[in-house]
Amino acid sequence: MERQNEASLAGKVVIITGASRGVGRQAALDFARRGANLVLAARTVEPNDDAPGTLGETLKQVEAMGAGALAVPTDLADRRDLERLVDAAIDRFGGIDILVNNAAVTQGAMWSKRFMDLTDEEWRYQFDVNLHAPFALTQLAVPSMASRGGGRILNVSAGNGEVFRLPEEPVFLQSHSGINLVVPGYFASKRALDRLGSVIAPELAPQNIFVIGMHPGWVATEIVEARLAKVPPGETNESRPVPMTIPSRMLVYFAACENPIEYSGRLFWAEREMADMGIALD
Repeated sequence: MERQNEASLAGKVVIITGASRGVGRQAALDFARRGANLVLAARTVEPNDDAPGTLGETLKQVEAMGAGALAVPTDLADRRDLERLVDAAIDRFGGIDILVNNAAVTQGAMWSKRFMDLTDEEWRYQFDVNLHAPFALTQLAVPSMASRGGGRILNVSAGNGEVFRLPEEPVFLQSHSGINLVVPGYFASKRALDRLGSVIAPELAPQNIFVIGMHPGWVATEIVEARLAKVPPGETNESRPVPMTIPSRMLVYFAACENPIEYSGRLFWAEREMADMGIALD
């Protein structure tokens, strides 16, 4: 692929889910740096030991950069909360230009369970947050995007087959540096999100709305770093997660690129595409 020019994001209205920490919070900072107005969604309002970062902390950081911002506490498994999130964005900023479906279930007992030990509730919750919420938010945001001349739906995915450009799925690691990587509900729901993006992209393209999937890679989020810190000495694999700034920078690129039709309905790998197109960190 050839790198495209990037249009200004000043004044654009961006909803980011999972904005209390990780790639979501980093993306909020990077969009704010470009002059966008941020609508921040997450469930974590109060600090807790298991999940560093809160929605309020991200809001303060974004506002300190001079960006317009709104924090909306949101349970992504609750349809009413999703409706309130979209309504709040429209009420505050007049519409929606970019939706970043970033949030995912990355904690809890299900992350240490094998397939046969998963409960029905745990399985369904992964799909509620990772797939059903992006589905609902996309439906809710599209009318506003269409009325403003178009928009972007950016889905943060996982390491699924298409992103590696192989005829078959690569053999998946059981663990990495002592961290369990076999999470059936997470990867199944993320794969479904990839397919959802590819099949709705042609329907939305005539309205100038483009759907792009991005695999962030193994990212050095706060949660990942905390897990790695618990790995006994000598058991750590030599490979290290990539900085959060890499997937965040690529989300900004896909939001700002001048000809998104080239990317719509497709799935990309942040680290590889960033290197191939020579995109530097801001």
